[in-house]
Parts: sequence; C-alpha cells; structure tokens
Amino acid sequence: MGTICLRHPEELMVFRAEAAQLRRRTASRLAAALAAATAWTAGGAASALADPIADAIPIGVEASYMVFDRTTGAVRVQFDEHKQYRAASVVKLLIALDYLESHDPQALSPDAVSRLQAMLRSSDDDAASYLWVENGWDEIVERMVAKLGLTDTMPPADRGMWGYTAISAADVVTIYRYILDSASPAVRDFIMSNLHESTRCGQDGFDQSFGLARALGRPISVKQGWSGFGDTPEPDNICAPEDPAPPIPSEAVDVAAESPILLGRDGIGTGRGDLDPAPSSTPAIDLGKRAMHTTGTVGEHDEKIVVLLTLEPTGTPWDVSSQRTTLLTKAIDIAHWSEITDPGSP
Repeated sequence: MGTICLRHPEELMVFRAEAAQLRRRTASRLAAALAAATAWTAGGAASALADPIADAIPIGVEASYMVFDRTTGAVRVQFDEHKQYRAASVVKLLIALDYLESHDPQALSPDAVSRLQAMLRSSDDDAASYLWVENGWDEIVERMVAKLGLTDTMPPADRGMWGYTAISAADVVTIYRYILDSASPAVRDFIMSNLHESTRCGQDGFDQSFGLARALGRPISVKQGWSGFGDTPEPDNICAPEDPAPPIPSEAVDVAAESPILLGRDGIGTGRGDLDPAPSSTPAIDLGKRAMHTTGTVGEHDEKIVVLLTLEPTGTPWDVSSQRTTLLTKAIDIAHWSEITDPGSP
C-alpha cells in the first residue's frame, strides 16, 4: 500500500483535523479502560468492569495478546492468543534465530553482524531480505516451526514475502521463551542485547517507539512490527535514524537469490513464478488491514514476556495506531499485575 497523497493545503487541513478527532476519541476510550484496569488492580475484579482489556480494544480493531511471567512460569493474561496475523517485522526474530543457530555467533563476519544488528535494532527490511534469501527463504520458517514446536506459525503463501508469515501471540511468546531459556548463551546474548538496544527510529523512517517502547518502564527489549502504512511515513512524521545502516546493494541480494529480485516492504519479489509457489496450506491471515505489533521483554533479567498483535482499519493514521497500541499495552500490563496481586486469583 502506498502513502497517502494530499495535493492541496485544504485536503491536508481536513486530514489533520480528522486525525486529531480520531486521536481524541481513541484517547478517551482507552483512558476509561485504563482507569477501569487500575481500579481492578486496587479493589479486585468486582470493583470495575468485568473485562477492562476487552473494553480497551476500539471498535474495528482486532487484537490478541499474551503476557508470560518467567519468574512463576505462568500465563496470567491472554486473549485470542492463537489467532493468526501476518508477522510483518516480528518474523525477523525467526530469521535471526535461524541464522545464528547455523553459524557461530562469536565468529560472524562484519557484514553479517551489521545486517543482524540493523534488522534487530532498527527493523531494516533490506537486511532481512538478504538473510531470508541467503538462508533458504520459507525454509527458515519451516525449520523454526519444527524446532520450537510452534502451532500457529506458517510460511508465507508467496515465499519471498517474509512479512506475510503467519504468527500468533502464543507462538511469539514461545519464540522468546526459546531464545531466553533454550538457545545457547551466545545466541541468546546476541539477540537480546540487540533488542535491548532497539532504536527509536526504524530504518525506513517510521517511529517505532510505540507499545512496549513507550508504555512500560525500562529495562525492556523490543521487536516491533508494522505493515500496510506505506513505504515511508508522511513528510511531517519522518523519524530519521541517528546512524542509518548503508543500503544493501540489490546486486548482492540478486547473487544470493541466483536471480534478479525486487527489494520492498515485507519481503521481496523475484519476477519468476517458479520461485514463488504457494504452499499446500495457505495461512488464513488478513493482508488488507494495517498491522501494528509490539513484542519484547520487561525487567532487568527479562522476567516478563509481553506480546500484543493488532490489526487496524485501512486508512488509520500512524500516530492514531501508535497511540492505541501504546495505551492498550499499558492496560494489559495493569491487568497482568492485578492478576498477580489479587488474592482471589486461582
């Protein structure tokens, strides 16, 4: 989906007014839900809404979430956790994990380190595309599904479109649990140290400081994902990376793919149908709505894993979606703590 083109100042003024009105409605609705969740924490579930998190999901928005407490080994908060979404950049966790488990993390080439760091910290799409091609395309997902026991994750129908990999909140929690508790210390430390250094600005100029990055206190690690907002932000919303990674020459990816390719958001195109077969079982995921996901860990020792996956109506402005995701993340966190502290909890 391309960016919105506003040709006249009058159109721009109308668009900004509508976006501001939508932000106010969103803030009002989510603030009420946050108040309900806070009251739930203070006085027990009976003192507020029966489900403050469900109330925090605006009409027209789809959301799934899960919070896993590594200290207790318990999942206290979850909703529709097996619903499949297109992964967008969250699949970069699997791309990095698969690469590092087939290479020595302590003997990587400078180019490999640069690509992995840019992909994990600043969500660099070109780096993801290079590693995707170099390490087997959709076979990366197939290997990770088998190794980690993922139940909802599926390769994309078009093997070049890594961002259209199907994931669920439950499977993303499983991925983090594997990285933190089962992967080798070298693999774990490489991935988590980079996620702890997540940048405010994505490589593509989008501001990725939403959700976990803004709602919860540090220390945190973050891997965000978004899709459907266009190739670049609106001109007045560009977030310029402080230290942008140099672009990967398309020729380099051509060599890895053994054919000409086209770099783009959410994956690559080859121009050759024989390289893009649909798998026998195509994931039933929505590719039309705008996706915004926030995932990561909270705490000095990554004690809590938080995953929130969302779909927004087509046309939702970036800043509105960002605000919704951030406030919903906060509501989920409050509800999580209420579940821990409520003596009536099972």
